[in-house]
Amino acid sequence: MTHDHDLVLRPTPAQTEAALNPPPGRTGGDLVIETLTGLGATTVFGLPGQHALGMFDALRRSSLRYVGLRVENNAGFAADAYGRITGEAAPLLLSTGPGALMSLAALQEAAAASAPVLAIGSQIPAAGLGGGRHGHLHELRDQQASFRDVVKSVHTVRTHSQIPSAIAAAWESALTAPHGPVWVEIPQDVLTAETILPVVTAMDATPEDIAPRPELTALAAHLLSTAERPAIIAGGGVIRSDASGKLRTLAEKLDAPVVTTFGGKGAFPWTHPLSLQSWLEDRHTTDFLEDADVLLVVGSGLGELSSNYHTFAPRGRVIQIEADAGKLESNHPALGIHADARLALQALLETAEDRTDATAPVRVREVLDKVAARLAAQDLELEHRLVASVREALPPRAPSFWDMTILAYWAWSAFDARHPNTMHSAQGAGGLGYAYPAALGAAAADPTTPVLAVSGDGGAMYSIAELATAKQYGFDVTWLIVDDGGYGILREYMTDAYGEATGTDLARPDFVALAESFGVPAVRTTPDALTTDLAKSLATPGPSVVVLPALLRMFEPTHL
Repeated sequence: MTHDHDLVLRPTPAQTEAALNPPPGRTGGDLVIETLTGLGATTVFGLPGQHALGMFDALRRSSLRYVGLRVENNAGFAADAYGRITGEAAPLLLSTGPGALMSLAALQEAAAASAPVLAIGSQIPAAGLGGGRHGHLHELRDQQASFRDVVKSVHTVRTHSQIPSAIAAAWESALTAPHGPVWVEIPQDVLTAETILPVVTAMDATPEDIAPRPELTALAAHLLSTAERPAIIAGGGVIRSDASGKLRTLAEKLDAPVVTTFGGKGAFPWTHPLSLQSWLEDRHTTDFLEDADVLLVVGSGLGELSSNYHTFAPRGRVIQIEADAGKLESNHPALGIHADARLALQALLETAEDRTDATAPVRVREVLDKVAARLAAQDLELEHRLVASVREALPPRAPSFWDMTILAYWAWSAFDARHPNTMHSAQGAGGLGYAYPAALGAAAADPTTPVLAVSGDGGAMYSIAELATAKQYGFDVTWLIVDDGGYGILREYMTDAYGEATGTDLARPDFVALAESFGVPAVRTTPDALTTDLAKSLATPGPSVVVLPALLRMFEPTHL
């Protein structure tokens, strides 16, 4: 009897010849780049540093495209967006110590948003490892320790022969549901030393999908089919597993209203009769979901934002489908199904009975009308108009990336993403400076469509250096900067909580002149001209900046 693990692929004569006579002058850095190529990578992001030069030297001997940013954190955000758009692991090449540590905030966002990023960092020479204080440049007592609480997995290399396997294991980890960032580190001398190992060939590190247990989906299907008032919360896992079509089919099969989380925007059609849209920070939506006798939560951990700041208290039975086992029932008791959203929804489609409820669209409309009436009473016409202007100017399938700014907070609830995987923000970890470098990563992933980035003036200052990156590579990214003279959302939070704000007002540059100094065309616009100016910039190839001076307000919270 022959078992699968007994099968060995025998090398061809050409492969044997190549293995016996590898090209001269290769180093550990070449093994890194060859492994990435063998795994199917086509683009790498990063920023060179002294200890990492072995990897960067090997890049010029490869077919990989290198996209270099000006700050490691921004390179991490670009890799994050590339991973979100393509679903592929995005390699991120970094140097030791300060270079590595500068990436941590970006890797935290990738972890929170389940973006597959393969970060490969250098280390001090191998003889200096082990916790001693040898005084090497960039030396840390335990560099890995800084990453363990952020990334999915840590992989270490000490010899040339360990490089392909370590990177392949990291690649598989990054792409195993839930996706996420991983960390590989390789000492400087291992990267620069010549190697006699053969050239790394094609490798397969594709993880298996997480299939649901059939007894659990059978029970879930029965509960949904026999429910009186079922409802669905669709999170980012629906987007990442490409399950939007199955979600719609199931919702229509059950006549179940659907609300999407901020990370799941675009997972369900905005104008569908069963769509509650994304008004999760509204008590009317929260009340509706609490009233469901069976609530299906797909691809969401029901965290702070998705639960109206943990005020959501479901009264009915909860079914939770989640690829991250650690999020199952982490906030609410549920029938927890550890599975990829696409496979679990398919199982529900195959076993659930058709259910008809003519009242569902009516109840959905009532909730949306109540939300609209609440907002209409708050004198927020400018904010509504700006969200509508951005939507009108942005092509339907063009991706958008939103920083932590008031207009983005509005967009989480009020913006129609129109298509899955087209609206992204930093609401996973909540750090500033995400939008613009992420948009550059998206432009690298798909150059066939323009990309929009939206920042406030405070967040924009985190990313100004990347205007040089956009110009250098000619990325088709339009950057909308809403200039309100400071950290607007923090100003509002502090004023509401303490009566006045501290540290939130900022001196800022002339953003139009600053962009033009990089050779990037820019325009100052007004709320009335925003649609026209933004559409024109998006229709013009290459990078551009649109500056909108405006003081915006948030809608009143309902969770207090």
